[in-house]
Amino acid sequence: MASKFLLLALLAITSSIALASDPSSLQDFCVADAKNSVLVNGLVCKDPKLAEANDFFFSGLHLAGNTSNAVGSRVTLVNVAQIAGLNTLGISIARIDYAPWGINPPHTHPRASEILTVLEGSLKVGFVTSNPENRLITKVLEKGDVFVFPVGLVHFQQNVGYGNAVAIAALSSQNPGVITIANAVFGSKPDISADILAKAFQVEKNTVYNIQSKF
Repeated sequence: MASKFLLLALLAITSSIALASDPSSLQDFCVADAKNSVLVNGLVCKDPKLAEANDFFFSGLHLAGNTSNAVGSRVTLVNVAQIAGLNTLGISIARIDYAPWGINPPHTHPRASEILTVLEGSLKVGFVTSNPENRLITKVLEKGDVFVFPVGLVHFQQNVGYGNAVAIAALSSQNPGVITIANAVFGSKPDISADILAKAFQVEKNTVYNIQSKF
């Protein structure tokens, strides 16, 4: 009997891990209390009686982001840090602006899948499947087109038009996180050893030093 109970407990634990995602809300809402110092997986709720409309509101996503940077794009993220009422709801949104031929560099969201809608312009998008296939799945999107990037996979966008492009991305987490591959690999603090990176990328160490200097 004890062994059966242990088996059932083990199955319950492994099932909960397999289905892990942002915590589900057990009430109408859980507005984040940014002033609370208690550490939890997410953010502590403030008293629901103190909730107000501004806890569920953000203004400014109609404004274009400044794309005057090395990659020619700007992501304006609206997650739980901007809208406290997103806490426990498992969603967030972002506006992405692209200069002509600008890119949103290869990156991953460790805690979210993403669905991207093109509002203006033409975007070449794609993601790479996991090892060992590492297959590139890519497509050119036009205004009104929608594309999905599965959780955790490396993906990118490039403006392939001669004018500015704009997209809206919805993400399945209140705090999806982002790991930009180049920044993480070549801009880590402290640096990853050039010996390691040279062997990983099959290049000379001087090439690694040169790239690291840009980050």
